[in-house]
Amino acid sequence: MPKLIAYTDGACSGNPGPGGWGALLRAMDGEVVLKQRELKGGEPDTTNNRMELLAAISALDALEKPATLTIVTDSAYVKNGVTSWIHGWKRNGWKTSAKKPVKNVDLWQRLDEAQARHQVTWEWIKGHAGHPENERADELARAGMAPFKPAKGSAEK
Repeated sequence: MPKLIAYTDGACSGNPGPGGWGALLRAMDGEVVLKQRELKGGEPDTTNNRMELLAAISALDALEKPATLTIVTDSAYVKNGVTSWIHGWKRNGWKTSAKKPVKNVDLWQRLDEAQARHQVTWEWIKGHAGHPENERADELARAGMAPFKPAKGSAEK
């Protein structure tokens, strides 16, 4: 049975500002890529953390049926949030331990729902460290952001 891996990344120009997300999905047989799919998107006014979350959500939502997969992210925020913090947030009615509302709660709830359909293992890797699949996810995120960035030389708001 092929192993499914999703490499996800988010990017933002300014924080907040125009942002993009990217995901590289691969079905692997050992070291052989059997199938590959690239996803990207963006928003005109967002944050890096929102784009990191949307990358993971989009990768999970792209799977047509329940699957076992590994999501590889360079976002400690996403990895720690989904594997650790989210349990307390849910117990506390989506409040932090300081009783404050969880930031990006809409996307955390979407991620929680999306991953519930699958068996997901989460891995963190260092970003911008020459990992080819992470670099490709970053390229996709930047491409997803491109339509929302002002052209070079134009006045930025």
